[in-house]
Amino acid sequence: MEKNEMQQRFSHAEEMIHRAAQRCQVVDSVPLDLKDSVQQLDQKAIYARELLRSQDDNQIRQCVEDLEELGDRAKDACESAPADVDSELREAVMQAHRELSELKHQLH
Repeated sequence: MEKNEMQQRFSHAEEMIHRAAQRCQVVDSVPLDLKDSVQQLDQKAIYARELLRSQDDNQIRQCVEDLEELGDRAKDACESAPADVDSELREAVMQAHRELSELKHQLH
């Protein structure tokens, strides 16, 4: 995968992660495990943004794997949350998870 394509994919995932993190801050009824997993994902995405500027493919690959794992946890927390959890939050989490999974698979 070309560096430019990887950065575009990551940027889209990062946008969804940040959207989910913002929804967690403004919505009152977010389950704690969902809020925690989204916050961890958001923090890791900030670190990943810096790492993507490096040329270390192994570190980038590992970071994407870590992000995808955190995305899995956020998705699981979202799926186990009550049905009335904020729909924007749910959609952002699911979209971020899809993007991170696709990015991971393209890097391997």
